[in-house]
Amino acid sequence: MTHYLCTERLTRSQKMEVAKVLHMNGGIGDTSYANNSLLQQKAILMTKPITDEAISALYHSLSPKTICIADLGCSTGPNTLLAVSELIKTIHDECKSNGQQSPEFHVFLNDLPSNDFNTIFRSLSAFHEDLRNQNMGGDGFGPPNCFVAGVAGSFYTRLFPFKSLHFVHSSYSLHWLSQVPDGTENNKGNIYLTSTSPASVLKGYYKQYERDFATFLKYRSEELVKGGRMVLTMLGRKNQDNYSKGCSYEWELLATTLKLLVTQGSIEEERVNLFNIPLYNPSPTEVKYIVEKEGSFTINCLETSEVQRNSFDDEKYNMARSFRSVAEPLLVSHFGDELNMDQLFHKYNEIIANACMGKEKIMFVNVIVSLTKTN
Repeated sequence: MTHYLCTERLTRSQKMEVAKVLHMNGGIGDTSYANNSLLQQKAILMTKPITDEAISALYHSLSPKTICIADLGCSTGPNTLLAVSELIKTIHDECKSNGQQSPEFHVFLNDLPSNDFNTIFRSLSAFHEDLRNQNMGGDGFGPPNCFVAGVAGSFYTRLFPFKSLHFVHSSYSLHWLSQVPDGTENNKGNIYLTSTSPASVLKGYYKQYERDFATFLKYRSEELVKGGRMVLTMLGRKNQDNYSKGCSYEWELLATTLKLLVTQGSIEEERVNLFNIPLYNPSPTEVKYIVEKEGSFTINCLETSEVQRNSFDDEKYNMARSFRSVAEPLLVSHFGDELNMDQLFHKYNEIIANACMGKEKIMFVNVIVSLTKTN
């Protein structure tokens, strides 16, 4: 979804149209999300025991002949089909061990319309080939039939027919909000929640998250069958500390970079003051409260895990490029041609090198919740 580049000065009433501009960098280039999402891959693999347990429990309780799975906020690149592949293999291997025929799978890959679905579709032949290769051996149990479809739209709306889904998976998507919260005009000098943000800004961010997550739960409860399951992984916080370094530090470094460009005359200060990120990192307590208040699901598991953001164990990993693959579309939609992205992220990389991030571990917290629909 390419947002029109506004040449007029933004007013405080003009907000980022999140559903039109939020997407990761597409393609397979150096700054693409496909080539810069190792952190997200780690999160999916870390959550595998929970997703395996959930999909197995679903199959044992419902035994559907076709399992309908939706991956919400699927993005693009190799991670898109990773979680789905693991879910299918878990059920298929279980059926083989019990001498049963595997069910068929209908997989829906959802993201906003500007997502790079073309790259996903081009990878489907390799995905099906992988399923076949995993089940070679002439034991009479061939690869499961799997049918894949793309579904473009916001998961803060209804996406699927009534009681049509068995399993919903979402990883690193539900911390994104449907809109920039109200009150961010008071967040001058910041582009996200920091220790210098007014209390009213923090309240606005939480209230927007509460509305959005409750809406998400409401619509999924309508789309899932009774006993259907969800496993949701969000970037979050361990506790009620809203300013933990893992939540906001990258965005603070981006704010520092933007303010440096202001002093150099590359961009206007007012444009920076009007730029706020539509994102909220929830705590387990907040997730639990909203789930119980909405009332459609029971919580089977709610836990946190950590992954190191500034790990350089893999030589292919570059933290600035990884962050750029996420942040660049939002920056382009707001600043347009006024801001040179190569210049911005060159300076961002320099700031990272000089900051403590290169010298100490910065841990991202994952909040994982496994849910069952109760009615």
